[in-house]
Amino acid sequence: MAKGKWIGGFIGWMAGGPLGALAGYLLGSLFDNMLDGVNNPDNSGTWQSTSYEDYNTAYQQAYRQRQMQGDRNSFLFSLLVLSSYIIKADGKAMHSEMELVRQMLRQNFGASAVQQGNEILNRLFEEQKREGWQQFKHTVRECCSQINRQMDYSQRLQLLNYLVMVAKADGSVPQSEITALKEAAQWMGLNTNEVDQMLHLGKGTLEDAYKVLGVSPDVSDDELKKAYRKLALQHHPDKVAALGDDVRKAAEKKFQEINAAKDRIWKARGL
Repeated sequence: MAKGKWIGGFIGWMAGGPLGALAGYLLGSLFDNMLDGVNNPDNSGTWQSTSYEDYNTAYQQAYRQRQMQGDRNSFLFSLLVLSSYIIKADGKAMHSEMELVRQMLRQNFGASAVQQGNEILNRLFEEQKREGWQQFKHTVRECCSQINRQMDYSQRLQLLNYLVMVAKADGSVPQSEITALKEAAQWMGLNTNEVDQMLHLGKGTLEDAYKVLGVSPDVSDDELKKAYRKLALQHHPDKVAALGDDVRKAAEKKFQEINAAKDRIWKARGL
């Protein structure tokens, strides 16, 4: 993969607003040139038919493909921006947290994307230093507002899940990172309780299982089932399938952990 290819699909909602402005500032002319390229139908392939119907169908298919790739890359850039905020929330960048972001880049876009992702993260850290923490926090809040407006609920949940994974990468999540995660969740229009639920994913106790489902141990069976159905609907992997197979697989893992928590409670209750 050529340098910049994975980020060259920015199109649609990412092209404007605070995220687009931040990307343009960080990437300079590279970002502008790529925006021009992906919005040019001449770059979408060679049309084999001269009929209007075939041309229109091919154009629509190519546009949808570019739009999906743009949404996918916009999702990843959003992840990098918010990861830079979470990683530095405790005042230091832990190697394990950085490595998890690299792993996400590698899994999503291949080994060649890791270097560019690293460069973008480092530029984000430099921007934090240049702006100062409070101003950068304001920038992140504006970016989250754009994400809230233009990314659907389940995709925002998956983005938050990635951020929780980054925070958990070093084996502990200090209060400063929990606060930052809840700020990001709130700014993206999510319930801050989602952070608490995600922090308990993958843990093996019955107490953790109840926290994953977001209910207390004394809740009724009917309320418990209702809470699970709502959670399963919000976190279903099909909701993020448009972002790519790798993002869907990450959602599947999260979904399996939710079901494991549900099974643990059902077994304890004899349901």
